[in-house]
Amino acid sequence: MSEHYDLLVVGGGINGAGIARDAAGRGLSVLLVEQHDLASATSSSSTKLIHGGLRYLEHYEFRLVREALQEREVLLAAAPHIIWPLTFVLPHHRGLRPKWMLRAGLFLYDHLAKRKRLPASRALSLRGTKEGEALKPAFTSGFSYSDCWVDDARLVMLNALDAQSRGAVIKTRTRCIALSRDANTWTATLCTSDAGKNGNCDNRQSTVTARAVVNAAGPWVTDMVRQAGLGDKAAGLRLVKGSHIVVPRIHPHDHCYIFQNGDGRIAFAIPYQGDYTLIGTTDIPYDGDPADVNISDGEVAYLLDLVNGYLARPLTQADVVWHYSGVRPLHDDKNSNASAVTRDYVFDLDTGDHTAPAILSIYGGKITTYRRLAEHAMQKLAPVLGNNRPNWTATATLPGGNMADGNFQHFLNDVKTRLPWLPGPIVERWAHCYGTRLFDLIDTAQEPKDLGSQIAPDLYEVELRFLVHQEWATSAEDVLWRRTKLGLGMSNTDIEAVRNWFACNTDQLAAR
Repeated sequence: MSEHYDLLVVGGGINGAGIARDAAGRGLSVLLVEQHDLASATSSSSTKLIHGGLRYLEHYEFRLVREALQEREVLLAAAPHIIWPLTFVLPHHRGLRPKWMLRAGLFLYDHLAKRKRLPASRALSLRGTKEGEALKPAFTSGFSYSDCWVDDARLVMLNALDAQSRGAVIKTRTRCIALSRDANTWTATLCTSDAGKNGNCDNRQSTVTARAVVNAAGPWVTDMVRQAGLGDKAAGLRLVKGSHIVVPRIHPHDHCYIFQNGDGRIAFAIPYQGDYTLIGTTDIPYDGDPADVNISDGEVAYLLDLVNGYLARPLTQADVVWHYSGVRPLHDDKNSNASAVTRDYVFDLDTGDHTAPAILSIYGGKITTYRRLAEHAMQKLAPVLGNNRPNWTATATLPGGNMADGNFQHFLNDVKTRLPWLPGPIVERWAHCYGTRLFDLIDTAQEPKDLGSQIAPDLYEVELRFLVHQEWATSAEDVLWRRTKLGLGMSNTDIEAVRNWFACNTDQLAAR
């Protein structure tokens, strides 16, 4: 007999995980299915910012910017371990936007929403300052303002964990291969793959039923619409590729740069994983397979040329130590410029003949506004699900974020005091990754030997087992590139050691 749910969510990116969490918190029975790993596509390929989107002001998207600015501090309070304030330095380029325009834009940015934790923008002199040291001498002035950094893949993970703690069922490596509806319910055929098969169907099929479906499949949203028998109704999707490069750290301070370009675009240069700088992003129309997206030589050259227009020490292709690309599933507003396509979200609620069960398809959106998107999605679905429970996520912390006064530094100091035996390189990383869940990870360990074997630098067996049993990890790639970023800087030998651990511990995967 098929399992029955109030809501089936298809897609384990930030929108799907956020909606599953919100719905479960309203008392609904929820099943989320993801064909690969959580955050395995767009939601782990972002610029990793919680920001209002300063450049969207030029496109008059004031509502979107205001909503995003409001969300900065909501999310900062919810997850202070994976989200923290970041100062952005905007050098004034004499040949591009004039100072008055930058000042006016930043004034709007400061005042479109209330700020409690983040400071206002200010004018900067770059002569003889730490901010100006990495720049060419021609850049003598600029501005600074504040937004926030986020570990994007972990944000997805925390939403899925919270959804599960509230009763939702989360199934990774589970693809929805068929959808059909009758007068009362949707019936979904699911195909689950074994751990490590990267979503390849092994013919283990099952069916579930649901009163409503949320299509949060991101770049695959139109595929799901067609699968649901709605034909070509989903013509409003536009795929845009965004690519990033990682280079050795370009400056010693902890600020981020935002560089303007002559084509009207901007690029960020952000301190990343201690020893590196993350540079991005591009905006390229994309019509290929979203599962097979890669940076092009032209994109690498574009990003290097852009930042080299500002840097005192130019970067070369040899400096690029890593790169990643993702496909943004944007709502097609018919703008001919891919960079100007709206980052706002659009819902398509289909109820057939108005009495049939509903499917809500999501187009667009950005990681900063995922929580509001989830709220709005539940408001759309409230009439068809008969659930009018109030919004609740604006004041709820995410797993690991329940630290006193939301103060991460105080929490980190407390961890160092309580666990002085924990290896130095591990303390801050675990505190950031897991927040207060760090103590669940350590469990009964009282000295370094209790952490188990060190499988790779700074990666102990206790953490691998925790990620398998608590966070749906089934492969080295899940651990090294999504749940942590330890893969960056690891040797091929170290990466292979983690892969071997998974190969030798299939019993751990089977017992999840």
